[in-house]
Amino acid sequence: MSASRSIVIAGTGSGAGKTTVTLGIMAALQRKGLRVQGFKCGPDYIDPTYHRAVTGRASRNVDGWMLPHEAVREIYCRASADADIAVIEGVMGLYDGKDPLSNAGSTAEISLLLQSPVLLVLNCQSMARSAAAVVKGFQLLDPHVRIAAVFANKVGSAGHYRIVKEAIEHECGIPVIGYLAREEELTVPERHLGLVPSIERGELDSLFERLASRIEQTTDLDRLLELADETERVVCETPVLFAPPAPSALREVTLAVARDAAFHFYYPENIELLEHYGARIRYFSPLAGETLPEAVDGLYIGGGFPEEFAATLSGQEHVKQSIRGAIEKGLPTLAECGGFMYLTEAIEDTQGTRYPMAGIIPGIVTMQRKLAALGYREVSGMEGNFLLGPGELARGHEFHYSTFQQGAELPAAYTSKGLRGTKPEGCLLHRIVAGYTHLHFASRPALARRWLDECAAYRDRQSSAAKG
Repeated sequence: MSASRSIVIAGTGSGAGKTTVTLGIMAALQRKGLRVQGFKCGPDYIDPTYHRAVTGRASRNVDGWMLPHEAVREIYCRASADADIAVIEGVMGLYDGKDPLSNAGSTAEISLLLQSPVLLVLNCQSMARSAAAVVKGFQLLDPHVRIAAVFANKVGSAGHYRIVKEAIEHECGIPVIGYLAREEELTVPERHLGLVPSIERGELDSLFERLASRIEQTTDLDRLLELADETERVVCETPVLFAPPAPSALREVTLAVARDAAFHFYYPENIELLEHYGARIRYFSPLAGETLPEAVDGLYIGGGFPEEFAATLSGQEHVKQSIRGAIEKGLPTLAECGGFMYLTEAIEDTQGTRYPMAGIIPGIVTMQRKLAALGYREVSGMEGNFLLGPGELARGHEFHYSTFQQGAELPAAYTSKGLRGTKPEGCLLHRIVAGYTHLHFASRPALARRWLDECAAYRDRQSSAAKG
């Protein structure tokens, strides 16, 4: 059973301000004493980090292309069952997604899947009655999507807000329930690479408090809750991801997970599925100088921003040696994006300075000032990939500013299909599966089971070797 109330906060396009509005509404609802469960449409990691900072609860990604629809519903139900309201932040514009001819992968698709009303955030800068035309177009494109209200963002004044509100309510027949004025100090900072660590240090707490105060002053939160009350509760009777496993499917293994300011991009369900099938998770921080925990049977190094901390990571020779030694003994390892970068010989920054990394995967990572890759990926395993066999598919995404120059011929980990076609991706070495792709295990839950099978086999080999 899911939360009894929910609201999707969607934008008319990227840059409409939906993240700022979402965080302000979350913080204001928290102040009212409500338990707020955050969700993010699409594959993004950073907005869920904001959500968690505000709500104190892990935010979840809901993505109608990356995940099966029944998995989306299950993730939503599990996370929101004990919440007073689910607040679901959209991605790009309401109808933007994987396919220009359908709602696939869009915020609109999620609103329909979860039967949730939409609060449409509109950038009203330099608009008056035309704002109504924009809203009317969004209403007409897909009448099944229930746009319940509008939020006027970036208005010039209270008077400007009244004009926009009157026009939209007269022409579109839905309420405009609040606004934020154009104020630079109330804008969420641009996503630079050190942003997530600053969130974790609490440096944006004062911004969240100011947003909450402003939303309280300019938004009819009671009306918002009335609209959210119109949610038709989602019921998930038969779990597809977290059904009780058969005892024979459980693997009591120990998995080390790197987690700190340099490595922190993990979908919560990835970790939870591993635990569901018996794994004990041991977190450690390479950045803080913590070596690989002893007696572990597998290693997960997720994405993040190792380039921001390259000098520190480079100097932690004892950490690198502990990881290198275990991997060379066959430790089953998944390294995604930032983790992949860390296992290479070096990271070269945009000024040309090279920082030696773990030195396991031959080759150099070079940072760029512009995006090197962005978008959804459907990957197929290659021979020797213990996570995905040949022809087996999983879904995820890429987002990185670096390129990799391979120093030796290595087999690819995946065949990766994206907007620009199909290409080999990542590499296999020892028992490493490494690449730029961030996989969502809920797209193929067998990933978790196969990894733990590999970990159990490694544990048994080590035990046999120790006995002589």
